[in-house]
Amino acid sequence: MDLRSIHIAEAVERLLKTIPPDVTLVAAAKGRSIEEVEAAIQAGVSHVGHNYVQEAKPIIEALGDRANWHMIGHLQRNKAAAAVRIFDMIETVDSMRLAEAIDLRCARLGRTMPVLVEINSGRERTKTGVLPEELDDLVASITKLKHVHLIGLMTMGPRFGDPEDARPFFKATREAFDRLSAQRLPNISLQYLSMGMTNSYQVAIEEGANLVRIGSGIFGPREGEA
Repeated sequence: MDLRSIHIAEAVERLLKTIPPDVTLVAAAKGRSIEEVEAAIQAGVSHVGHNYVQEAKPIIEALGDRANWHMIGHLQRNKAAAAVRIFDMIETVDSMRLAEAIDLRCARLGRTMPVLVEINSGRERTKTGVLPEELDDLVASITKLKHVHLIGLMTMGPRFGDPEDARPFFKATREAFDRLSAQRLPNISLQYLSMGMTNSYQVAIEEGANLVRIGSGIFGPREGEA
């Protein structure tokens, strides 16, 4: 095992000690090599997230069913056909047009895609996600699709700075999750609340997250980052 893999393995071990057993660690692998992702899997990671379909494809082809593969970046509709062939879950559905594109491609493959709806809980112009006041209508529409299964919600929160700044976003998303769960809508089973990254995952867990997406906390900073 090379030094890079050893560092990744040590980071995964430390993280797993800080995460409750009912919380799933998703290794955010944007910009990472096959070797780095493989080292994380060997260290105990079983869920890996990617931001880009084309970047994920060779890694998923190489490592296959050794992990569950999550789409965690913004998905363009013209990439839906490729995405549904390689990912096990899409965490970033933020419009009915995207949900319908996923549904159509899945129908052609004879499969159903588990998805999360991404909420722009902070109303940030630079981030994707459905606005909070539009969430219920989007969820109600998705329940009518036959090849998309809504299983949770996702939000980002600030990437840097004081993690406490993300708490209101996480709290609002948890409240939306609880409200929708209580409605017992057909064709959805809200199981997952995906919130928090390297800087904020502990606050996210305190607010109810059971999926946390951690990149630099596993792999170290990407090239060009401090």
